[in-house]
Amino acid sequence: KTKDNVFVNVVISVQYEAIAKAAYDAYYRLAKPEVQIQAYVFDVVRSTLPRMDLDESFSSKEDLATAVKSHLDETMSSYGWHICKALVTDINPDQRVKMSMNEINASRRLREANKEKAEADKIVAVKAAEADAESKYLSGVGVARQRQAIVGGLQDSILEFSGEIHGTTPKDVMDLLLVTQYFDMLKDIGATNTNTLFIGHAPSQVADLQKSLETGLMKGLK
Repeated sequence: KTKDNVFVNVVISVQYEAIAKAAYDAYYRLAKPEVQIQAYVFDVVRSTLPRMDLDESFSSKEDLATAVKSHLDETMSSYGWHICKALVTDINPDQRVKMSMNEINASRRLREANKEKAEADKIVAVKAAEADAESKYLSGVGVARQRQAIVGGLQDSILEFSGEIHGTTPKDVMDLLLVTQYFDMLKDIGATNTNTLFIGHAPSQVADLQKSLETGLMKGLK
């Protein structure tokens, strides 16, 4: 029985030979030396195995074999026998214990696999979030540069138009540009295959739209 109260069957093979100088003792002191060896093996196993857990007994087969050989060699040499080798060939617990051990190992490996999968999912989520943030940042930079270019182009157009045609003010140029842009927008809407779109087109509504656009652009210029 192991330290954790598991009963196991231990199979040990012992290789022994008679000592040439003690042949008389080997053949006359013991009638059946294999029975005596077996008894000593049982004694060593019963005294050594209870100090080990089941898992430790599997990993310490060599230690158990060394203990058996050392004890047998010391004891049997006085009877004219030399122990050549002691081998622990098998440690066999109950079948139910084997099944439990397999289930424990399977559960542990499944837990480790789930942990690794969770870590992988976490990395993917973090990288996706970082990529999304970077994409939005670059998109914002692009929109800002586009608007800056539009405002700069309008400033240049206003200054050039005002310089070439005397008597015009920047406001006059802005009104003309806004009306032109408005008609271009109507042209683009008419050229696309879209559903019906109702747009107010009374002169007063055009003026209101022009005023709203002018206010927005002036804020951008500031």
